[in-house]
Amino acid sequence: MQQQNKRRTLRTLATLLAGAAMFSGAVQAAGYPDRPINLIVSYGPGGGTDLVARMMAPYLQKHLGGDARIVVLNRPGAGGAIGFAELARAQPDGYTIGFINTPNLLTIPIERKTAFTWQSFDLLGNLIDDPGAFTVLNDNPVKNLAELSAYAKKNPGKVTVGTTGTGSDDHLAMLRFERASGTKLSHIPYKGAGEVRGALASGEITIGAINVGEALQYQKGGTPLRFLGQMGNTRSAALPDVPTFKEQGFDFELASLRGLAAPKGLPDDVRTKLVTAVKRTVDDPEFQAKAREMFAPLRYLPPAEYAKELKAGEAQFQQLWKEAPWLDK
Repeated sequence: MQQQNKRRTLRTLATLLAGAAMFSGAVQAAGYPDRPINLIVSYGPGGGTDLVARMMAPYLQKHLGGDARIVVLNRPGAGGAIGFAELARAQPDGYTIGFINTPNLLTIPIERKTAFTWQSFDLLGNLIDDPGAFTVLNDNPVKNLAELSAYAKKNPGKVTVGTTGTGSDDHLAMLRFERASGTKLSHIPYKGAGEVRGALASGEITIGAINVGEALQYQKGGTPLRFLGQMGNTRSAALPDVPTFKEQGFDFELASLRGLAAPKGLPDDVRTKLVTAVKRTVDDPEFQAKAREMFAPLRYLPPAEYAKELKAGEAQFQQLWKEAPWLDK
C-alpha cells in the first residue's frame, strides 16, 4: 500500500509539473514579446540584407503587436558564417532572429565543418529573391559580357571581381563565368555588398558582383555603376534593358534568397506568432511599396516551401562541390 501511495504521489507531482510548464509556456507566448528582439544580419552595414532589415523592422514590430521592438545587429565576416553561427547558438526563445542568405547558408557547411546548417533553424519565411549581376563603373570601356570575356582572355588574372565572400552567390557566379568563358579572373572577397560597392567606386576592383536590388540602390544613391548582365531567368522589370547572362550566351542563373529564421526549438506559440507577423509584413501594402522603392524583389515562401527550396539548393551545391570545389578558387 505504501508503495502504491508513493507511485500515486509521483504521478501527481509529474502531472502538476507538466501543467506548470504548459502554463508557463502559455504565459510566455501571451506576453511575447516583452523585451527587444535582436535581428542578426550576417553582413556589413549598407548591404542589401542590412538595408532590407532596417526597412522591414518597423513593419515586423507593428505586426507582432504590443511593445515589440526590433534591434538590428550586424555580424559580418566569413561570408556570413559568423552571423549564422551566432543565430544558431542563441536561445530559442524568440528574442533572437536573423536573416539567412543563400547560397552562403548552404555552401559554407559544404566547404568546412560549421556550427550550423540550414536545419539548425526554425524557418519563419523567405522575403527576397535577388538575382546576381556583374557591374562596372560607367567609364569602363567594357559594355557587355562578350567584351569582358575577350578582355579577360587577353589579360589573365587582371580582371578583379569583388564579392561578398568565398562560396557566396557572387563568388560562384564568378567561377561559373570563368568556366563558361574560358577565362581567369581574380577573386577579391569582402564582408558585404556595401564594401564591394565602395571598392568598385574607388577603382579598387574592376567588377562588382552585386545583386540586382543592391546595385540599383547604389545607382539611386549616386554610385556611377553600369550593368553588364544579370543572372535571373528573365529580364527584370526594374532593368528591362539589361540582358540576362543566358541571353548573352552564358547559360546559368544565380540568385540570393534572404529569409528570416530563429534558433531551432522555438516554443510553438512563439513560432506561430513570428511566422504570422512575417507573412503580414510581406502582405502589408506600405511595406511592399517601400520594397519597390528599394528595388528589393519580394518572393514570399512560407516555412514548409522555404525548407523545400533550401533542401533542393543544398543538393545542387553538394553536386557542384563534387565536380568543382570552389574553396581555393
